[in-house]
Amino acid sequence: MMDTLSPKRASLLERVGTWCIRVSLVFLLVLLAPVVWEESRYYVMQLLRTTADIPTLFSLDAPKTKVSELQSIDPPVDTDFRIRIPKINADSHVVADVDWQDSRVYQRALTKGVAHARGSALPGQTGNVFLFAHAGANPFEALRYNAVFYLIDKLEAEDRIDLWYQGKHWVYQVTNTKIVRADEVSYLNGDSTKPTLTLMTCWPAGTTWKRLIVLAEPVIAPQ
Repeated sequence: MMDTLSPKRASLLERVGTWCIRVSLVFLLVLLAPVVWEESRYYVMQLLRTTADIPTLFSLDAPKTKVSELQSIDPPVDTDFRIRIPKINADSHVVADVDWQDSRVYQRALTKGVAHARGSALPGQTGNVFLFAHAGANPFEALRYNAVFYLIDKLEAEDRIDLWYQGKHWVYQVTNTKIVRADEVSYLNGDSTKPTLTLMTCWPAGTTWKRLIVLAEPVIAPQ
């Protein structure tokens, strides 16, 4: 025959259970806060601004008079190496020449901004400029390292991406987005015969399950 719990012991267990639930809720809130914040900020931003507020691109067949409109965007203070994506309001310093095969090196770089993969092209060179913002192997690392590219899944063909490098300004337009296996590295080199840009982050955000790839091509380059 099972003994019944005394009122004092039952009350203690109830308090412990309540405390565990509260701690779990706080943990979940902290874990999801960056994702919820970025998603909420994006949708509020879309509601508050009109299409005219977002710097846009033009078809390569459009009149060249629109080039000046593309170059009229206010430059950042840091033009040494920087990326800006107007649609999702992303703006970050880029750390150049990061060893993408050494997790200690690239995780350290990602605390300072987006990482440029060692061996990939630089803006102005023929070849693929490969920029990444990996999520870590656990959710806490994801919160720390991956915020800049949380919303790149919102990008679509013809969306605009601005790059500054050594004081010069390039404008790219998105051509495609893909979700690929985590071990897919062919996108690192891209097309070596022409200038391209590839952005990569882990997908879904906060995991290392797969990779989200954004492909872009330059439409404006410094003269």
